[in-house]
Amino acid sequence: MNQYKNTSFLKLTIRFVIVFFVLVTILRLFMGFFKFDGIEGLKNAYLNEGKWQLFLRTQATMSLLYGLLMAGYYKYIKK
Repeated sequence: MNQYKNTSFLKLTIRFVIVFFVLVTILRLFMGFFKFDGIEGLKNAYLNEGKWQLFLRTQATMSLLYGLLMAGYYKYIKK
């Protein structure tokens, strides 16, 4: 029996969103560290003058979409 069938859709979505957000943010910053040659390059690419807002918005949007899709899959499709 699927353990997620008895859990509310909102709780599942929040769980998937949080986990995905944290993991993808860490992964993206880690890869950016090497791609942009260290902390200074990372700051210039993601964190300076309003760029952090775009970075955060992108992460939040990806996480929300992933969370909704996975919660829907586990709650309604997977047997």
